[in-house]
Amino acid sequence: MRALYREHAGALYAYVLRLVAGDRYLAEDVVQETLLRAWKSAAKLDPAARSLRPWLVTVARRIVIDGHRSRQARPPETSPAALDQLPARDELERSLRLMTISDALQDLSEAHREVLVETYFRGRTVNEAADELGLPQGTVRSRVFYALRALRNALEERGVTTT
Repeated sequence: MRALYREHAGALYAYVLRLVAGDRYLAEDVVQETLLRAWKSAAKLDPAARSLRPWLVTVARRIVIDGHRSRQARPPETSPAALDQLPARDELERSLRLMTISDALQDLSEAHREVLVETYFRGRTVNEAADELGLPQGTVRSRVFYALRALRNALEERGVTTT
């Protein structure tokens, strides 16, 4: 293999470099694959042949053709740099808002907090929240009213203005 490499690698590289339009890395890969196939096919090659170069050139040309065909058969690859150009939603503002609301909810009484959780965060109606909490509907309405007022005050203390 070393003798084969010494004798043919330079000429094979120059040939392949022209086939791949000067792409040095691709040319190196093709030469490496060609020599690997020669090593795997050593038992099948004719030792009495004058030179293996015609066989190596044919194999290299077929590798280049196969590579070209496979690139044509699938969509072109893109780099992740294209993703940097896509606008993305900034979740920071939403996260900060949720943290502030969560913190403000801790200032409320347990009774006020649970009616807000049931009605606003779980999306239940006053009647459904009353059934879930085992309270009269009027009590739930009243607690929601006062809980919202207390939450508004807690948020204003944290610098959040409500409209």
